[in-house]
Amino acid sequence: MKFLSIYKTAERTAPPSQEEMARMGKLVEDGMKADWLLGTEGCLPSALGARVRNSSGKLTVTDGPFTEAKEVVGGFAILRANSKEEAIQLAKDFLQVAGEGECELRQIFEADTCVQKAAAI
Repeated sequence: MKFLSIYKTAERTAPPSQEEMARMGKLVEDGMKADWLLGTEGCLPSALGARVRNSSGKLTVTDGPFTEAKEVVGGFAILRANSKEEAIQLAKDFLQVAGEGECELRQIFEADTCVQKAAAI
């Protein structure tokens, strides 16, 4: 199974320290070698981004920074896990390195997985 892990945290005003980069680099390297981490990226500050919204057919664009948000998306990872419980443990391990914040886990749609689950119902 694959899971999308969306990391949300208070927006940082300074880049990560060399020590933080080294710890995260080791986690990413270990995860890639062990094949539970399929991809990951961090996000630049929200001041460089925009939100595009469709509400009742009206498209609006809001440029960052997003001051009304207590937390912003700090990055994401694509995880390979045998179960939701395993994905939760991987998110816990990540947060031990990343620090404050939360990871929202969402299983990724895979046609073969959905067919298997539908057959079991």
